[in-house]
Amino acid sequence: MQDIDERDLGLQPLDKMMNEWGIDNHQLVEVSTEQLTHKQVQKARKGRRLTLKMMQKVTRAFNVAIWGQLSDEQKEAYYEYMHRDLFNYAKGHDADWVDPNKSIQEELKS
Repeated sequence: MQDIDERDLGLQPLDKMMNEWGIDNHQLVEVSTEQLTHKQVQKARKGRRLTLKMMQKVTRAFNVAIWGQLSDEQKEAYYEYMHRDLFNYAKGHDADWVDPNKSIQEELKS
């Protein structure tokens, strides 16, 4: 049996980014076409280890939720997030990665 510390990896970058974009769990569930549940989103945010397929499902819903907030001009400049950007245990994750969508976030807040 796996040790609890191996499964629970702490708050993920996804959690911080959802807060920055003003997106809640319900919005992700609502925009997903892949039967994403509130429980799955909560596990993703809190750092419960997910399968690659589940990380990708959450990432797709996250991108769709943001896409719906953007103007046509912002959509042109939008960087589509990948699972490695949202989960610190994903293969290829870079802890020093800088979000290229910061300027779009700031435009939406003002």
